[in-house]
Amino acid sequence: VQLQASGGGLVQPGGSVRLSCAATGFTLGEYIIGWFRQARGREPVACMSTRKGRTYVANSVKGRFTISADTAKNTVYLQMSGLSPADTGAYYCAAVIEGSYGCNGIVYDYWGRGTQVTVSS
Repeated sequence: VQLQASGGGLVQPGGSVRLSCAATGFTLGEYIIGWFRQARGREPVACMSTRKGRTYVANSVKGRFTISADTAKNTVYLQMSGLSPADTGAYYCAAVIEGSYGCNGIVYDYWGRGTQVTVSS
């Protein structure tokens, strides 16, 4: 199981960026994918189960961040808009095997390296 996050960079306040999390070694339907601001964190900014067709977006970013997946590319995206300097940081994608649980507040087993998003004018 490997995860590769990409798409970060320098963004102006109010701007948008789309992060990608490319998964290898498994198919998206087997694992839940989450995006985190903190490495090894428990609370994702967004997460999804392609098997269950469910998504979660944290209240702090709801309305600005959207999570989606392209199963053909085995990739999960985090679309971020209305960015402010407070959104600056490294963003990590992580995976945990599917189960009878939601995607937030659980321990994720596999983590990719972060991709840095810097919001600044």
